[in-house]
Amino acid sequence: MTRFPKFITAALLLSAAACQGDKVDRDAKARIFSAEDPPKVVASAAEKLNPQDVADNPRVARRILSMDAAEVTERLGPHAYTATVSYEWTGAQGAGSNKLSETRTFRAGPGGVGGDFHGLLENSRDQGLEVMRVDGKVYARNRYGTFRQRLRDRGMAERTRTELTGAIRDVDALFRGRLHLSAQNTVTYEGRTAWRYAVDLGPDGDTGTTPAVLPALAEPKGGRDESTRRRLAFFDRRVPQSLSGEVLVDAQTSVVLKVRLDGRIAVPANDVAGAAELRMVLESALSEIGKDPRLKAPEDFRPDADKPQGIADALDRFGIPRNKPEGATPAGAASPSEEPSDEEAN
Repeated sequence: MTRFPKFITAALLLSAAACQGDKVDRDAKARIFSAEDPPKVVASAAEKLNPQDVADNPRVARRILSMDAAEVTERLGPHAYTATVSYEWTGAQGAGSNKLSETRTFRAGPGGVGGDFHGLLENSRDQGLEVMRVDGKVYARNRYGTFRQRLRDRGMAERTRTELTGAIRDVDALFRGRLHLSAQNTVTYEGRTAWRYAVDLGPDGDTGTTPAVLPALAEPKGGRDESTRRRLAFFDRRVPQSLSGEVLVDAQTSVVLKVRLDGRIAVPANDVAGAAELRMVLESALSEIGKDPRLKAPEDFRPDADKPQGIADALDRFGIPRNKPEGATPAGAASPSEEPSDEEAN
């Protein structure tokens, strides 16, 4: 039996280990420098959805109704979206009613999911917000504020884009996924062929989605406040009563082009509040399809900055004079009772 010297055996082992290491390195480099998978929304936009299946297939119906702005932009290109949502809350007899209406406006530029956009939300209580992304930079403000650049956006702009354009998704969720579509005929809208569907309140059952399993709500030590209890009672006990309207779905891209909905939800009397009813009316439409809005960044905006540490720093940051007690002495100045030294006098 041939015996190799120890140094030859060690060299062979090192050579084998080096070859193995080279293979690991090659595999790692192949993974690092391989082409990235497309964003999920791009893959979703490539999925073919047949609008004719909406009436018979709950999954397709929910898929189309819940499509967000990023996927809509991938499918349609630049466009404008406007929506008006009105709420009327009526309590028990003699309790009166509360009304609120909001207007949502959204413009999408070219570039798909990563393109420019501008969103605006206003309501009848003089509240609102405005968000825009231009050349990859995000700016945001409340209704009457000044734009502030958001370098550390953390996805705020994308979330706002989804919420602004999700009015029909919100209505469907409030009605427990019971928005039912019945095919009527085809019409022409914005020069495009669209399927027209009549809307009614569908049966309580299969909505085409898998309900999310959420953890139990954390209970505060002092118990829930009255406002929270009322909101939870509404969501837990709401019963859809009626729903009507129409929906137009683009025959080519399966994007919802126009919506008109009118529905009512009842909440029976409970241990938190008396019986009540909510009426919701939604009107939304897409327009300017394929037209580049040529969005521009605001000329006047505040740069991104860390939040001030404390109230005094915040007042100084925004140029607000501080309210000093009468007779207070500014920092660094001598008090009235102090006489300047001889050196200072000279």
